[in-house]
Amino acid sequence: MNLTSPFSISLVAITALAFLGLPIGHAMIAGSILYLLLAGLDMGTAAEQLLNGMYSNYVILSVPLFILAAEFMNIGSMTDRLMAFCNALVGRFRGGLAQVNILQSIIFAGMSGSAIADAAGTGRMMQAMMTRDGRYPGSYAAALTAVSSVIGPIIPPSIPMVLYALVSDASIGFLFLGGVIPGLLMALSQMMIVAITARRKNFPVEKPVPLRKLPRITWEAFPSLMMPVVLLGGIYSGVMTPTEAAAVAAGYALLISAGLYRSVSWREFYKALAVSARTTASIGMLIAGALVFNYVITVENIPEGVKALLASWDLSPVGFLIFVNVLLLLLGCVLEGTAILLIVVPVFIPTAQALGIDFVHFGVVVVVNIMIGLITPPYGLLLFIMANISGEPLREIVRDSLPFLVAMIVALAIMTFVPETVLWLPRLFGYQG
Repeated sequence: MNLTSPFSISLVAITALAFLGLPIGHAMIAGSILYLLLAGLDMGTAAEQLLNGMYSNYVILSVPLFILAAEFMNIGSMTDRLMAFCNALVGRFRGGLAQVNILQSIIFAGMSGSAIADAAGTGRMMQAMMTRDGRYPGSYAAALTAVSSVIGPIIPPSIPMVLYALVSDASIGFLFLGGVIPGLLMALSQMMIVAITARRKNFPVEKPVPLRKLPRITWEAFPSLMMPVVLLGGIYSGVMTPTEAAAVAAGYALLISAGLYRSVSWREFYKALAVSARTTASIGMLIAGALVFNYVITVENIPEGVKALLASWDLSPVGFLIFVNVLLLLLGCVLEGTAILLIVVPVFIPTAQALGIDFVHFGVVVVVNIMIGLITPPYGLLLFIMANISGEPLREIVRDSLPFLVAMIVALAIMTFVPETVLWLPRLFGYQG
C-alpha cells in the first residue's frame, strides 16, 4: 500500500483522531471526508451516503427499540421476578447462585439483545447477591457476570445480528434462529465450568425454595417469561418483521412493568428514555461513520482485493473460517465489537460468498467471535464495566474469567466446524441456504 495515497492518509487520520479521544464514528466520518478531498471526489458524497444509509434502511430502527425494551425491563420489577424464578430452579445446587447468574442471562437474552444492557442491568444485582456475606469472591462474581452477559446477543433477539444483516443482506429471522443452539452451547459450557469450580472451591449451597412455592413463583414471573415467546412467535409466524417485533418488545416490557406490576415511576420512565436515547445516539454515530467509510472502502475496491489475496492462498472454506476466527479474536482484544461488524466484516463477505459459505452460519460465527472479544483482555469492554460496578481489580477479574474464555473458544470451534449446530434450527423453519 502506498503510504502517501489518499486511503493511507485517511487511515492515519482516523487512527490519530481516535487516539486524541474523538469517538470512532466521528473519526471515521472526518477521515472519509479527508479521503474524498484528497482523491478529488465530491465531499458531499459523505452526507449522501450517510443520509441514504440511515434513512432508507428499515432494519436499523430495531436497534433503538431493542435498547428501549431492555431499559423498560430493568426499571420495572420484571428483573426481580425473573431472578426469583431462576433461583427456585437452580439455586438449590452447590454454586447455585452462580448457576442462577447464567440462567438469568439465558432468559434475558430473549429480551434485550445486548450484552452491555445485561451486564449493566442485572449484572449489578447479581454482583451484590453473590458477594453478600462473602459467599463468593468479588472478582469471581464480576468475571462470571461478564462472561454470562455474552450469551445475550447470541440467543435472539440480537443487536449485533441486526447489524450483520445490515452489511450482508442475510435474513434477520434466520440469523436469530441460528443463534439459539450456539447460545445454549455457550451457556452449557459456562455451567460446566461453574459446577467444576463449585466443588473444587466448596461454593455455598443456597437455601432451597420449597417445591410448593414453585407454581406461585412461576406464575408471578409468567408475564415476563412470555416476552420472548411473543417476540419470536411474532417473527417466525410471519405476523411481524423483526423491526416491528422490536417495537412490540418495548411496548410489552412497558405494559408489564407499568401496567401489570405497577413498578415504574415517571422519573424512572424518563430515565429509561434518556438512557436509551444516549445509547442509540452512540451506536447511531458509529453506524453513520461506518456507512461513509464503507463507501471509501468500496471506491478503493478493498473487498475485491482481499478476495483476490485470499484466493491466492487457496484457502478452503474451513481454512477461511479459521483465518477469520483468529483475526476477529485478535481484533476483539483492541477494537469495539460494533466497529468490527460494520468495518471489518464487510471486507470478508465477498470471499465468504465465493467460497460458498452460508451467510447465516458465517454471521453467527462472526457474532460469537465479537462477543468473546468483549471479555478478551486488554480491551474487554464487559470486563471494564464489571470492574467499575464491582470495584474489584481488573487483573483479578481477568484471571477468574480465563477458564470461561477457554470453554467459550472451544464452543466457538464446535459451531465453526459443525455448521449444523447453527443451521439445523433455521432449516427446520424452512431455510434453504
